[in-house]
Amino acid sequence: MILRFLSQLGRYFMLLKKVFSKPEKSSVYYKQTMHELVYLGLNSIGIVAVVSFFMGAVITLQTAYNTENPIYPTYLIGLGTRDSILLEFSSTIVALILAGKVGSNIASEIGTMRVTEQIDVLEIMGVNSASYLILPKMIATLVFNPFLTLISISVGIVGGWLAGTFSGVITSEDFIYGIQYAFIPYYIVYAMIKTVFFAFIITSVSAFHGYYVNGGSLEVGQASTKAVVHSSVLILLFNVILTQLLLS
Repeated sequence: MILRFLSQLGRYFMLLKKVFSKPEKSSVYYKQTMHELVYLGLNSIGIVAVVSFFMGAVITLQTAYNTENPIYPTYLIGLGTRDSILLEFSSTIVALILAGKVGSNIASEIGTMRVTEQIDVLEIMGVNSASYLILPKMIATLVFNPFLTLISISVGIVGGWLAGTFSGVITSEDFIYGIQYAFIPYYIVYAMIKTVFFAFIITSVSAFHGYYVNGGSLEVGQASTKAVVHSSVLILLFNVILTQLLLS
C-alpha cells in the first residue's frame, strides 16, 4: 500500500515536471488557454452563483436561529454570515464543487484522449503532450478561479441579506451594518490564496488520473471518480494546513 502510494506520488511529480518543461509555441498556448477559460471558467459561473446564493441564505438563517438570545445584537447575524462565507464557504466549498464539475471533465477528457491513442499521436509528432494538454488548463483555473470565489462571496452575501430580510429575522440595516462591522481585508487575501492552491490541486490531480488511465471507457469513468475523490480529500487536507499557516 505504501509502495503503491509512493509510486503514484512519484509519477505525479514526474508528470508535473513534464508539464512545465519543453513548452510549445506561445501562440498555441494562448489559443488553448482562451478555450479553457471558457470551458472550465465561464461555464462554472452558473453553478457557483446558485450554490453560493442558497449557501449564504442558509448560513444567515442558521446563524439567526442560533443567536436568538436577546443579549446578542442582531447585527452579529450579518457579521457571522460574512466571516463564514469569506473564511470557509466561498473558497473551500466552491472548490469541492469545482472538483466535481471541472475535475471530472478534465480527467474524462484527457482519459478519453489516452484510450483513443490521441496522446500517443501527439508524442509521435514530437509534441510535449503533458504540457500541451495540461498547462493551459492549469493557467485557466489559476487565473479564473479567484474570480469565481469573488463572485461566490458577493452572491453569498446577497443571498444571506435577502433570506434574512424576507424571513424577518433581521432588518436590512442591521445586516448591512453587520457585514461592515470590524471588517478585516486580509480575509479576502486568505480566501484568494486558498483558491489558487485548490485550483492547482483540482487541475493537476484530475489531469494525472486522466493522463495515466489504462483500458477503455469503463476505466475512464473510474479515473474521473478517483480524480474527484482524491482532489476533494487534498482540498480538505490543504484547507487545514493553509488555515494553520495563514491565520495562526
